[in-house]
Amino acid sequence: MSATSTSHVRAISTESRRHSHSNASPRAVRASASSRSSPDAVRDELDRCFALVERLGRGVVYLGSARVKESHSHYVHARSLAKEIAHTLDCTTWSGGGAGMMDAATRGALDANKPVGGIMIDLEAGQRKGTKPSRTHPYLPAESYLCARFFSARKHGLVDAATRATKRDRTAFVALPGGVGTLDEIFEILALVQLKRLDTAHEVPFLFMNYDGCYAGLLDFLKRDLASYGAVTTEELEDLFVACDTNEDALAYLKKFYNL
Repeated sequence: MSATSTSHVRAISTESRRHSHSNASPRAVRASASSRSSPDAVRDELDRCFALVERLGRGVVYLGSARVKESHSHYVHARSLAKEIAHTLDCTTWSGGGAGMMDAATRGALDANKPVGGIMIDLEAGQRKGTKPSRTHPYLPAESYLCARFFSARKHGLVDAATRATKRDRTAFVALPGGVGTLDEIFEILALVQLKRLDTAHEVPFLFMNYDGCYAGLLDFLKRDLASYGAVTTEELEDLFVACDTNEDALAYLKKFYNL
């Protein structure tokens, strides 16, 4: 995300606060503004996220559950996929830096000896059960990740990590199997793509990894129910994402997309 985009985010935040306070008394406005530190904290975290992306480089952002065990076949598939994509696109691998599918993507990139970046949140739902919230990754060096307090800053940073600044950038969003948090990230990104708000003139591929049909119900809902209701068209959906049943499907799609 560019400096222009960051300025736009700040401008929206400022205008929103101005509008919400327009009918309040001056004393109430001053008290409310002085007691809120979160806008400055979010801005600081955004700056840190953007700086990390600029330093490590853009690449493929993996979304997925923190709860999937290493022994699960989907973890094994995801680790292999991340390794192959890192080799093929020769780019940085990004995730939320957590356990489960995020860990599979991280380890896959390390298997390929390619750079890794992570934007963690204090503690993912269900991860490291029985431990206290941690701001430290269990094995990545400190220069490869940061820990955010705010989900908004984290998501902005991950979006920026896959936004193609130039035509030469090879990036993608890959939705691995996940839960509510993953769905939140998926639909925020798809909305940005649909509304052309990624702050780039270059298309960024979005892949659903439909291992064992894990996303079949969701994809049917989008393509059948929402389309028949008129909330979205099938043409729009075709432009938003591709569903891949296997790693081979995903690699073939990315190779074709980037003419490799």
